[in-house]
Amino acid sequence: MRVTIWGAGAIGGITGASLARAGHDVLLVDVHAEHVAAMRRDGLTILDGRGDWHASVRAAMPDEVQGPLETIFLAVKAQATPAALDQLAPHLAPGGLVVSLQNGLNPEHIAARVGAARTLGCLVNWAGDWIAPGRIQFGGEGSFVLGELDGRLTPRLQSVGDLLAVVMPVRLSENVWGFLWAKTCYASLLFATALTDETVYAVVERPGPVPRMLVRLVAEAMAVADASGVRLESFDEYEPALYRRGAAGDAAAVQAAMAAISRFYRGHTKVKTGIWRDLVVRKRRTEVDSQLGVLVEKGRALGIPTPLTARLVEMIHEREDGSRPMAWANLEELAALAD
Repeated sequence: MRVTIWGAGAIGGITGASLARAGHDVLLVDVHAEHVAAMRRDGLTILDGRGDWHASVRAAMPDEVQGPLETIFLAVKAQATPAALDQLAPHLAPGGLVVSLQNGLNPEHIAARVGAARTLGCLVNWAGDWIAPGRIQFGGEGSFVLGELDGRLTPRLQSVGDLLAVVMPVRLSENVWGFLWAKTCYASLLFATALTDETVYAVVERPGPVPRMLVRLVAEAMAVADASGVRLESFDEYEPALYRRGAAGDAAAVQAAMAAISRFYRGHTKVKTGIWRDLVVRKRRTEVDSQLGVLVEKGRALGIPTPLTARLVEMIHEREDGSRPMAWANLEELAALAD
């Protein structure tokens, strides 16, 4: 099958390399000229603790792409979605399809631009890191859930699921929005961990008020999902019921929620978030506005207060601007606000 990967970073690169290795005709599109040049010259090398591997791929800059394109896997950062849609939409075939392999609620934006009938949503909870041009680190296994936006189980959904199964086992869902919202709610905790220079498991294992604050932070976002009529789904290290009980004062639920995250990240090569990597290694803006900022806006429109989330967004901005150092004190500040 001919497919296009739009955004050949960690997730897009691993997806594209896996499809190419399986014999599919894959074009990887990226705005990073050095990365495109390296892929053209040397292909993609995937660094994997289970054994490094390599795939030869075709690569292009956005202005070099020619349509029509039938199947596009969109894997750019959430904040780059509008620009990417401007670039790819003119090349999308009349019956073409855009599959979002992104964090956040980006299928809303994709559907608004190309139509809900040409959009699929996908939860990606496996991990990777872009290391250097032509080199990507696989960070660990996780859920891969695909769904039609209207919840139907269609032949094309099965077809795309079969295609992606060479990357990671795929689950087809009648409630993909429940997974996308769940990952977005849970992401607030991951953004908070990036305010320190610690591993995710070190943060959730910290004694004192921080774990309770993290549970309340996620529960605050979950209240927005509830008010939006979303039925949240569990995945890997996230179980919504634990956060509901923990936010209501169940200490055992708080402990269980944090223990699940600790187990998950202790089993991964990638033990710090992509958010942390954006701040410390790539030194660039994070997806905070496109993920948590959207939650705050939706909460405001619904009359749901999100003071912890709003403050976390501000703190991430301060870290992006260099005015806030990474420190445990950042989480303690949030914990004081939560109490």
